[in-house]
Amino acid sequence: MALTTLSFDNPEALTSAFAEDLVSILKTGIRTRGRASLVVSGGRTPLALFKQLSETNLEWDKVDITLADERWVDEDHADSNTSLVKNNLIKNKASAARFVELKSEPSDANEGVNAAEAALASMSQPFDALILGMGEDGHTASLFPCSEQINDGLDMSSGRTCIAVQPTTAPHQRISLTLPALLNSRNIFLHLTGEKKKHVLLDALDNATEAQKPITAVVNRAPVTLMWAP
Repeated sequence: MALTTLSFDNPEALTSAFAEDLVSILKTGIRTRGRASLVVSGGRTPLALFKQLSETNLEWDKVDITLADERWVDEDHADSNTSLVKNNLIKNKASAARFVELKSEPSDANEGVNAAEAALASMSQPFDALILGMGEDGHTASLFPCSEQINDGLDMSSGRTCIAVQPTTAPHQRISLTLPALLNSRNIFLHLTGEKKKHVLLDALDNATEAQKPITAVVNRAPVTLMWAP
């Protein structure tokens, strides 16, 4: 296990430092490989980070952005991560970035897995940076411990980069990057705020199996930087 914790006095200080680190990573990717790739997560926590990144000078036309997971809902749905990213990150100076969508037309996420995998294959990999969140049940991306698909999502030998997921404790069918796809990243960040989330993480690492708290599967297998503020 290789968890490095960077603690900040408040979310604003975290956002400022995190944005600076990400821009540096993306610039390195562009300089050394011609393009850079960024995988983000949805939710409320990264919104300030997205806004700051969107206003940062960068060769955004050489950056590919995708999601670690998506709810299988239309873009005009309030729970759409695609909408959240487009409205908060891929705007202002970052409007030139290429967004690689996981959601496609089929009504069932199982029928969209192949299209999502093909879309991901168009991105520079390993991903330059991956930003994960974590739920209070220890799920990350849409690798939910409550789902029947959790073992498939954690399977390191499946060869799949995406999986359709039906959580039983959260709404909506999902599509998620698998554990091996998430680990195929040069820099992995876990972005958390609040004492409760930090306690969930530390308790999971000490006391839970990977299937019980999937965030541990990431931390157990790769260097992860925890970006945390109260």
